[in-house]
Amino acid sequence: MVVQQHRSGGGTRAVCALVVVGVMVAGAGCAVDGGDGAADGDRSGPAAAEAVRRAAAVLVGTGDGAAAGSAEVVTSMETAAGGTRVTIRGRGTYDFRTQSGRLKVVLPQDAAGEDEHRPITELLAPGALYMMNRGAGVPADKWVRIDTTALADGNLVTGGVTDPMAAAELLGGARTVTYVGETDLAGVTVRHYRGTADIARAARRASAASRGALAAAAKGFRTDTVPFDAYLDEQGRLRKVRHRFSFANEGQAREVVSTTLLYGFGVAVSVPLPDAGDIYTGEIEQGGRE
Repeated sequence: MVVQQHRSGGGTRAVCALVVVGVMVAGAGCAVDGGDGAADGDRSGPAAAEAVRRAAAVLVGTGDGAAAGSAEVVTSMETAAGGTRVTIRGRGTYDFRTQSGRLKVVLPQDAAGEDEHRPITELLAPGALYMMNRGAGVPADKWVRIDTTALADGNLVTGGVTDPMAAAELLGGARTVTYVGETDLAGVTVRHYRGTADIARAARRASAASRGALAAAAKGFRTDTVPFDAYLDEQGRLRKVRHRFSFANEGQAREVVSTTLLYGFGVAVSVPLPDAGDIYTGEIEQGGRE
């Protein structure tokens, strides 16, 4: 099942079991304090932290480096529960200027107790997540709309996909950063950085469209920092990022590893949102099958 909604207090939480496959290049690096200041051309100095923090701005086109604007996206999200490792994968396109995207999310075989699962279509928009083929009593031709600012994790893990813009804006909260070195990613030379990001700090630095969801996430995880591995190309564009999120589930700490891969920059993206009449407003079964 991708999402189970639980009502607590006055809001609605969506919780899911998900995760990712990430490739981390091992190597020694130079740890960098996240303080202000940069040494131009010094990849292992304070400039490393600044390069990581600028990732979202470069993707939008408001920072130094080559503007991306939009990109094709491949995601994976992985978690281990009860000795079983579950991986959910997504693929689609995303526009960083409008912070909207369309992805097809595929559940692993038998993840919900059955052999076959229809892919779930997800529309990502500022403050909202729309899901088609949601299951759990939702008509097949209806969308489910979730307010991401009301989610305890800000939709960083709920939908089985970390919103690509949120993934980049999390890097705005980078503190300690290590420059690991250069490596090859699908034929592109990238610079590998490793560090931790403060979610609350990222929320304060984020764009207005992302701030609400990240502010919610700052209060919803077991720890207020998120370890990451980020890979930037020579133009400063984020090509790959992996985050490790830790949260408590019924008293037991769990880790979700989310990886976002970006390529095909400049691709055309169209994300028409559902009409009000196409959105399901009835009760959603708790513990239902996807």
